[in-house]
Amino acid sequence: MSTASVASTPVRVPATRRTSLAKKRQWRAAYLFVIPFFVVFITMLVVPLVYSGYLSFFATRLIGGTTFVGFENYLKTFTDQLFLGGLGRTALFLVIQVPIMLGLALFFALALDSGRVRGSKVLRLLIFVPYAIPGVVATLMWGFLYGQDFGPIGQVFAAFGLDKPNLLSDGNVLGSMMNIVTWEYVGYNMIIMYSALRSVPAELYEAAEIDGASQFRVAWSIKIPAIRPAILLTVIFSIIGSFQIFNEPSLLRNLAPTAITSSFTPNFYAYNLAFVNQDVNYAAAVAFILGIVIMIVSYVVQLTTQRREGGR
Repeated sequence: MSTASVASTPVRVPATRRTSLAKKRQWRAAYLFVIPFFVVFITMLVVPLVYSGYLSFFATRLIGGTTFVGFENYLKTFTDQLFLGGLGRTALFLVIQVPIMLGLALFFALALDSGRVRGSKVLRLLIFVPYAIPGVVATLMWGFLYGQDFGPIGQVFAAFGLDKPNLLSDGNVLGSMMNIVTWEYVGYNMIIMYSALRSVPAELYEAAEIDGASQFRVAWSIKIPAIRPAILLTVIFSIIGSFQIFNEPSLLRNLAPTAITSSFTPNFYAYNLAFVNQDVNYAAAVAFILGIVIMIVSYVVQLTTQRREGGR
């Protein structure tokens, strides 16, 4: 064989090496797409959390300036009546509002999934539309409706010769906020449950109907157990959202300054501590304690649900 023929013979790369090169190219491409996310995630979330944790271990005093105090700010939250009061108010909000909201969402999802509701597409859109409205706009709109002197609700009562209700009084303002949040998020939770219902095999419904099961029985014994993970997801989201209430007290406070204090909810309290009282150190500690409370409550709910499912 001549030298020219040897030189023209192509060099064959082993299959294992070709596979290795292809995998390296795939990893490089994957990193190129993932790195921007990690940059934003670290810059916008991790760094602020670390910095807030750092601030929470310090305190600024008139005498001595900023000094390291360890866990003093965290221990202070356990005796802070303003923080504990807001936390208790939020817990009451959670216990009352979340079951009502999720119950309505489940009812609408089951009704739409049954196929017996006329105009289901339009109805589904109408239920979901409030979620598309920004929370600030929704709160301002309901604040106008709640107004005792200028609101339409008060005007209707006055037209019938009845006393105008003060829906933003000390005893009613929390219920008014529950109504706003329920109106906003029923559609969101309904879509999650409805999507889960659409993935349940239709054969299960047909078999139940052949056996003579009613719509209520099908919903209770088949549909609800089948979408339990989706229901649990909405519960967790609702718990987190309840402890993060901010728009409602901050915007309605102008209409009800005596009923809504600066510590009405823990989230609103932390905001006022940081940006009104300029006490960023204690505000950071309050925020971290609130986050821990959210994690504990969410974990307890999830663990309780899993144990109930395991016991069946």
